[in-house]
Amino acid sequence: MFRRFVRFLVGNLDSWEVAARPFSGDMHKADWNRVIPFVVLHLSCLLVLMVGWSPAAVGFAVAFYGLRMFAITAFYHRYFSHRSFKTSRFMQFCFAAVGTAAVQRGPLWWAAHHRNHHRHSDQEGDAHSPRRDGLWHSHVGWILNRYNLRTRLEMVGDLAKYPELRFLDRFDLLVPILMIPLIYGLGAGLQAAWPGLETSGMQFLIWGFSISTVALYHVTFSINSLAHRLGSRRYETPDDSRNNLVLSVLTFGEGWHNNHHHYPGSVRMGFRWWEVDFSYYLIRLMAVFGLVWDLRPVPARIRKA
Repeated sequence: MFRRFVRFLVGNLDSWEVAARPFSGDMHKADWNRVIPFVVLHLSCLLVLMVGWSPAAVGFAVAFYGLRMFAITAFYHRYFSHRSFKTSRFMQFCFAAVGTAAVQRGPLWWAAHHRNHHRHSDQEGDAHSPRRDGLWHSHVGWILNRYNLRTRLEMVGDLAKYPELRFLDRFDLLVPILMIPLIYGLGAGLQAAWPGLETSGMQFLIWGFSISTVALYHVTFSINSLAHRLGSRRYETPDDSRNNLVLSVLTFGEGWHNNHHHYPGSVRMGFRWWEVDFSYYLIRLMAVFGLVWDLRPVPARIRKA
């Protein structure tokens, strides 16, 4: 069983090769090679009933959620998809690697699909439109079917010129696989060094990887689904995008979705001072230290339109 699992894992590490394999079924239906690991990850959260909890494990889960959410929202979305600020090639690689730790595919795949979403938002060609395909498909169904597995390199030529980004995109499971023993080892090390923390390697793994990743999944996916159904519309965009305060807090600013569809090029999602946008605040902080620059603002005429 273990050898069969290892062969399956190695055979599916190269996501580009997997996407290029011939497929006899309906390309728009769920691909069970993707569905089964997705379901197993969710079921593994139930092991919390066995391992319990500790402040250290929960704290790590929250911190790891926050780090990966920032990598997705600030870099996968605002940088790779929209080029709303500039950074060095080193920082570009570092946050691309952290983004793959969120287990939401590679930076080129993510950016290509998101650019396509803006091109066809809630119209034919949009991979995750609640209007066209329903709430469930827009939330999670689209990411589990075979049709959307391929990285559309033709849409990210500006990013595909970097071999390190192509590597991370092609082997997007590599970082999550390496992360699992590291998280377990951290928990086991804390258990040995400070028994008073009442934690363990397995407890850290369930909280820090399983629960944290599943929470990250559904909060991120909710922008594709709920942010096109629930909330207010400040701007009359041709799609159903909406602004939602709760989603904005959970996603570090992405919930100001109607703002974003009105002017996608801005580094800032919250157009008003009171619209909480944690990713924007952190990007501004990085700019203070010279880690990023040329942040694209929202022109006054666009904001007031």
